[in-house]
Amino acid sequence: MRALPEGRPPWAPGAVVLAGRGPVVAAEAAAGWALRYRAHDPDRDRGIDLPRDQWEPMRVGTVFDLASLSKLFTAIAAVQQIERGRLALDDEVRAELPAFAPGITVRQLLTHTSGLAPELPFHDHRTRAAQLALLWTEAAAPSGRPGAAHRYSDLNLIALQLLLEQRTGHRLDALIRDGVTGPLGMSSTTYGPLAPQGVAATEDQRRPWAKADRGLVRGEVHDENAWALGGVAGHAGLFSTAQDLAVLCRTLLNGGAYGTARILGPRAVAALLDPPGLGFAVDQPYFMGELAGRGAAGHTGFTGTSLVLDRATDTFLVLLANTVHPRRRDGGSAPRAAAATRLARAVSRAT
Repeated sequence: MRALPEGRPPWAPGAVVLAGRGPVVAAEAAAGWALRYRAHDPDRDRGIDLPRDQWEPMRVGTVFDLASLSKLFTAIAAVQQIERGRLALDDEVRAELPAFAPGITVRQLLTHTSGLAPELPFHDHRTRAAQLALLWTEAAAPSGRPGAAHRYSDLNLIALQLLLEQRTGHRLDALIRDGVTGPLGMSSTTYGPLAPQGVAATEDQRRPWAKADRGLVRGEVHDENAWALGGVAGHAGLFSTAQDLAVLCRTLLNGGAYGTARILGPRAVAALLDPPGLGFAVDQPYFMGELAGRGAAGHTGFTGTSLVLDRATDTFLVLLANTVHPRRRDGGSAPRAAAATRLARAVSRAT
């Protein structure tokens, strides 16, 4: 990682990058630290280092809190149910969740066009009933117009989780384990809490900069709402490694199959990845760099995670970082875009 001027924090204490084309892993590397700080000093706006012998280096197998990359797994679980005829994109959400206003559909949840607010303070409420009451109030009269402009919202995937659980009779973690991670052998991909060793640390969560007072978070989901909802949520909560995410990338680039396992058919994969994308963002240069422009699909996560798939060149990029260690800050996505651009140019030279 490039050195920065004294006093200016780096984009992240550490990162793992994995890039591949076809069946080949072209690059895999780790740099920096999975754990360096014991806390954040708000007076000096800097991290307080642990004793040097307690720093833990980043490794290619380090486990990361995926944050919003979890949304991709929820989307895949939904499309699996659509492929099996148990759900349809134009089904109204209120068929399973009666508090929702008429006209809000599964498609709108997946494309972030439902009109629902970006988030709600579930973390301020201790009971499930109180948390759901917040969602039902917003769902009955969305603050945006359903079916209109794109409005990215965690509530879309939380609602989709509830709908899937109601429709199938299974919890989201079971749907993803049995339908995605289990068949693909993604043994490091799971919901927390996890033992902290080998997991990239996230934030020293304290008010006023955080939404809850939890101290240094490591092995538990960083997102305060996912934490308040029990750690299994449609929008956040999964942990994984770069190697496991590479398996998911190859599966999607292969039309839904990996080795002898098939989790989706090619048409279902196309529905996920074709514009505007179902759960996946499409052609977003701010984090895809020069991979964007030909139908590249992917997503980012608040903790510093991202992945990009480019079907045009059969390439993928996974970049995982602990940008919120020891405190959340807007570091932007320039390193993500730069890595994607390097991959795009390398592929162009090799073609």
